[in-house]
Amino acid sequence: MLPRRIAVIEDEQTIASAVAARLRTEGFDVEVAYDGLDGVDLVRRYAPDLVVLDLMLPGLDGIEVCREIQRDRQVPVVMLTARDSETDKLVGLGVGADDYMTKPFSPRELVARIRAVLRRVARAPEPELPAIRYGAFELDPARREVRREGRRVHLTPTEFDLVHFLARTPHVVYGRPRLLREVWGYRDGAGERTVDSHVRALRRKLGSDVIRTVHGVGYAFSTHEL
Repeated sequence: MLPRRIAVIEDEQTIASAVAARLRTEGFDVEVAYDGLDGVDLVRRYAPDLVVLDLMLPGLDGIEVCREIQRDRQVPVVMLTARDSETDKLVGLGVGADDYMTKPFSPRELVARIRAVLRRVARAPEPELPAIRYGAFELDPARREVRREGRRVHLTPTEFDLVHFLARTPHVVYGRPRLLREVWGYRDGAGERTVDSHVRALRRKLGSDVIRTVHGVGYAFSTHEL
């Protein structure tokens, strides 16, 4: 079996080298780019299984790089940020990254997050599960497709998994820790803002009426007016 391929896009060479070295010791094949434009070219040429992407990059910043590479194909992204405020910005924009880590971070934790994302992406389609339809909303688990008003909507793998999990039990409210366990596979409760980011992205793509917030509790799929 060929090793999984990871593209690291990080302008701080010491961090890029340390991340690449750690990933190689874990059995991954790794290539590195040091600015945004080279990063987009690297992803198109290398076709990685996952991208580790810094937010603050020369050329194109991480937000634009994420949008560019997701436009080409659904590639998982773990975003690196220097400050919590940068993560808050990404959560607000809902840029479609699968996870976020704030520097400084534990290399062991980064590897664990990468493996969890790759496990999620590698899940086989679930043809035994029925399609879900609520009004103009349609979700096909076998094809991993979502349509709104007949139009196919491009979702990242994690966005699809999240809306599928919520849509299977409409109106049931799930807290962020439960969603992190069920959708992301995380057991330590870290990464709650990742959930918020994906909900924002789904609302932007599918409509604000698809997922409702229950303040102080969590999120639920809503069939109201779909």
